Amino acid sequence: MSITKPMLGLAVGGTLGLLDGLSGFLEPSLAPLITSVITFSLLKGLVSGVAIGYFSKKVHSMLLGILAGVLIAAAFSMLLILKAGMALFLDIMLPGMLLGVIVGFATQRFGNPSAHPHATHPVSVSPGQLQK
Repeated sequence: MSITKPMLGLAVGGTLGLLDGLSGFLEPSLAPLITSVITFSLLKGLVSGVAIGYFSKKVHSMLLGILAGVLIAAAFSMLLILKAGMALFLDIMLPGMLLGVIVGFATQRFGNPSAHPHATHPVSVSPGQLQK
């Protein structure tokens, strides 16, 4: 099975974002806001995953992929923190950065860098075939 890095980032980021949002059920104080928590965690995971996937498509380094994953996910987490308030800084930032590490690793390790894997194989042609 061949999947591009941005699509893998979308799948892994979305899954982890959803799990992050569903973990809000463990905090009773979030009960009135649970729909927003799940929605924004899912969106954060999806957008971060695609962005990390596109970065991983351009840069083929495990270390840089993971570092970019942390930074991209932290940036999107910071947007949520600005909306939710600084009281939830660690509750939003730590899972977001963990998402970035996992998606950065997964896209570098398992993603296919090319959208058309069969188009990258060179075709050899002899000079005699070109003159026909």
